[in-house]
Amino acid sequence: MSKEKIIVLDFGGQYNQLIARRVRELSVYSEVLSSDTPIEKLIEMEPTGIILTGGPNSVYKDGSPRYDPKLFELGIPILGICYGAQLMTYLLGGKVETAPVSEYGHTDVDILKGDDILFRGVSPKTVCWMSHTDYIAQAPEGFTVTASTNVCPFAAASCPEKKLYFVQFHPEVAHTAEGMTMLGNFVKKVCGCKCDWKMDSFVETSIKEIREKVGSGRVLCALSGGVDSSVAAVLLSKAVGKQLTCVFVDHGLLRKNEGDEVEAVFGPSGSYELNFIRVNAQDRFLGKLAGVSDPEQKRKIIGEEFIRVFEEEAKKIGTVDFLVQGTIYPDVIESGLGKSAVIKSHHNVGGLPDYVDFKEIIEPLRLLFKDEVRKAGLELGIPENLVFRQPFPGPGLAVRIVGEITAEKVRMVQDADAIFRQEMALAGFDKYANQYFAALTNMRSVGCMGDERTYDYACVLRAVTTTDFMTAESAELPWSLLGKVTTRIVNEVKGISRVFYDCTGKPPSTIELE
Repeated sequence: MSKEKIIVLDFGGQYNQLIARRVRELSVYSEVLSSDTPIEKLIEMEPTGIILTGGPNSVYKDGSPRYDPKLFELGIPILGICYGAQLMTYLLGGKVETAPVSEYGHTDVDILKGDDILFRGVSPKTVCWMSHTDYIAQAPEGFTVTASTNVCPFAAASCPEKKLYFVQFHPEVAHTAEGMTMLGNFVKKVCGCKCDWKMDSFVETSIKEIREKVGSGRVLCALSGGVDSSVAAVLLSKAVGKQLTCVFVDHGLLRKNEGDEVEAVFGPSGSYELNFIRVNAQDRFLGKLAGVSDPEQKRKIIGEEFIRVFEEEAKKIGTVDFLVQGTIYPDVIESGLGKSAVIKSHHNVGGLPDYVDFKEIIEPLRLLFKDEVRKAGLELGIPENLVFRQPFPGPGLAVRIVGEITAEKVRMVQDADAIFRQEMALAGFDKYANQYFAALTNMRSVGCMGDERTYDYACVLRAVTTTDFMTAESAELPWSLLGKVTTRIVNEVKGISRVFYDCTGKPPSTIELE
């Protein structure tokens, strides 16, 4: 596996994960670390380059995130973006002040030095995405201004001798027309990366590392049947063979008929030679969730109960040293990274209980984005119909039912979701939307069916297009399709009298409702 590595130091920016994603698109491994990471640990990781992210703070105010100034003396190429640019300026003796005019959105940027290594191949005037209230009033000594806007004199600057570069705008977002060219110049020309990180090397290296870690120990894999846990299970199977036991917990919050479908694929009659155990725990989970409405509490209850079931099954098997989970990078980031905001605790990360009765938890996909997990799955020989299966959250329908969970609500959302998925496939839109599902709100309203007054629930249809599941756009579905789905749901699903379509992207929303 390539040793090239770009570390993204996170200062609370909303695009931190997107920066890492863009670097990986250039076939270079990238990892996000909290700005709390000690410089000694950073040095130990031997990064090929470092990118400092944006953030919501003013660098000159007390309490704002900082970093050890020795960072800039290491000789490692560094690119500061937005807050990262201001931090580099501030720590190296430049001036950061409140901007006379804030810049937000699409902004024309003049490239003053087209021969600067960061802007080679970039148009003399280019459109970039700005999002800042402070600005750099004076660059540090030794820096040359390389780009500007009408209100931002130091939109970019560089000190090639020290391999230090900064930009006030965001090259990682799609709105910056030539942002990938700029990031490519930093990664390839400044950092000197060969860009040879590939998924096959990830699989090969992961199998080797897992074998070394596990040794002769026994492993239990939490298998949900979803893409992430399926890839994790097959990866572990190739690494440790019969030392692995896969436990599938049917918590009663799966899609319609999904428990039987998972068993058909991974069970004794399936295509994989796995030690497969199915645990039917529907009543157990619904009992624990009774009366609970808060989504964070739901996730934590489900996370803890999953662990307890796995512990119980492990004792039946014998001594089990390791628990394997299909945790992926978006789970980790959204559950909180250092001082970054917790968007939502994923049941397999932030939702884990304080005590887990296993020697260690193995998460082989922890640093992969969803599309990278799919690539790893294909590399492992998993069929495309499994690899590109619709994503499904570990807490299941618990995060697609707003408010208290009951068996009746589960039945409603299962039936509505099955109708939506069926009609999406019949209309040929199942390949267009990367994720789509039905959810149940806690809103009830008056309706009229069969000349009688009803007072039933409202269902929400959600469909998005995305590449990495960290950002997403609402899918533009035709009214004819939405109308047909609506008619079927209100006629066929008892308890639902209204159907809404969610048009919100991510951000500001998340893909799941809770």
